[in-house]
Amino acid sequence: MTRRTAIGTLAGAPAVLRGARRSGDKPNLLFLWTDQQRADTMAAYGNTRFRVPAMNGLAAQSVVFERAYVTQPVCTPSRSSVMTGLWPHQSGCVRNNIPLKPETRTVPELVGDSAYRTGYMGKWHLGDEVFPQHGFEEWQAIEDGIYRKFYSVGRDQNSRSGYHHFLMRLGYKPGEENDFSRNFATKLPVEHSKPSFLAGEASNFILKHRGEPWMLYVNFLEPHTPFGSALDDLHSEAEASLDNFPGTPLGPEPEWYKRRRAESKVQRDRLQRQARNYAGLCSLVDQALARILWTLEATGQAENTIVVYTSDHGEMMGAHGLMAKQVMYEEAMRVPLLVRAPFARLKPHRASQPVSHIDIAPTLLELLGAKVPGLPGRSLVPLLNGQPRADDSVFLEWTADANDSGAGPDGRVVVSPDGYKLVLYDTDQSLLFDRNKDPRELRNVYGKPEYAAVQARLKQQIERWQQRTGDKLALPA
Repeated sequence: MTRRTAIGTLAGAPAVLRGARRSGDKPNLLFLWTDQQRADTMAAYGNTRFRVPAMNGLAAQSVVFERAYVTQPVCTPSRSSVMTGLWPHQSGCVRNNIPLKPETRTVPELVGDSAYRTGYMGKWHLGDEVFPQHGFEEWQAIEDGIYRKFYSVGRDQNSRSGYHHFLMRLGYKPGEENDFSRNFATKLPVEHSKPSFLAGEASNFILKHRGEPWMLYVNFLEPHTPFGSALDDLHSEAEASLDNFPGTPLGPEPEWYKRRRAESKVQRDRLQRQARNYAGLCSLVDQALARILWTLEATGQAENTIVVYTSDHGEMMGAHGLMAKQVMYEEAMRVPLLVRAPFARLKPHRASQPVSHIDIAPTLLELLGAKVPGLPGRSLVPLLNGQPRADDSVFLEWTADANDSGAGPDGRVVVSPDGYKLVLYDTDQSLLFDRNKDPRELRNVYGKPEYAAVQARLKQQIERWQQRTGDKLALPA
């Protein structure tokens, strides 16, 4: 359903709103997330240059978590934590393309309420990409060929995503192995893009289930690579300016980071073009977000719906001379996190305390009125209500892929409320940043005598976290 046809439907048939649910009913959940969107891509995080009015409008109505961190800055591990509330080392999804175990429950499965209609749309990246699973009744995938080799034994290799069939209906012809590549999608007009497809499917779901409680996850691939779309030239160089580039660090740095920088061969002109395209991809998501939120409002369900917006990890985009993610600089670790829940009388405000994606599942379970089954995270509901929560550090992890020589060493990270970040690698140079004095993380003070007490305190915090969560990684003494 496009916005135009939705308007026509609603205008032409007022009775369509009969059965729309009211405040006091079981709340809905609309979970909106992107892939590789760093925090500073919207006004709430200091960027007034990107053309993302829907994101900015949602942020103005939401609790904005200023310092939200992923559990691991790469797709599958991060997604596993968002969906299950478990650390990657607990779920087993420690690297990309490791499937989520059938017995590991997602949020809809944890809620366990058969009254809810459930849907998942977009990128999954947790195994068996195009097949409904883990408590989701309705399923609309946007990726197939790139993940087919990871399907479980017995899955139909000829199955294709909903987006594939959408393009076929429009008359497009697939390429090799009956697939539409990611690069193919970058050449399409806005109305045929993946975000627009997801906006239509999500709007249909919201409209169809307006008379009953529902949970819907919509995951956009964008602004993930390949950096290209019909909106490549929407932003000027000034609007998509480079930040923290070249950002050459002072002091020792992991050899793994140095290798990645050498392999990236980041050049300003090429990077500037990619930055403009990246901004355009954020706008491509934004127009789809606007349509979904409009449908929610037009069907009378906005007041009784939890809306969450976040991303699975960030993007370096040339900061420190690096691209993509997989490193422990802020640009890769920190993401937007917005929460709106009018029925809970949440007042829009900013929460400055560092929080983790590990806290999302217990938060949603509490807002949905379900029991929290001993998950390792802590509910953010006190912070949503503007109440203080005991200061706590945020932890991240990295597990290298043994089959990928470029995946680097294993590591564990702590981000403290008082502004320090310690990154301990098992076989490479570790990092310590005093972000109060060095917010761009240009000076590694690991091993400096004047920071010995801070370093020891943070290392002890990591060790205690490892004990609590059953993490067995041996770290440097």
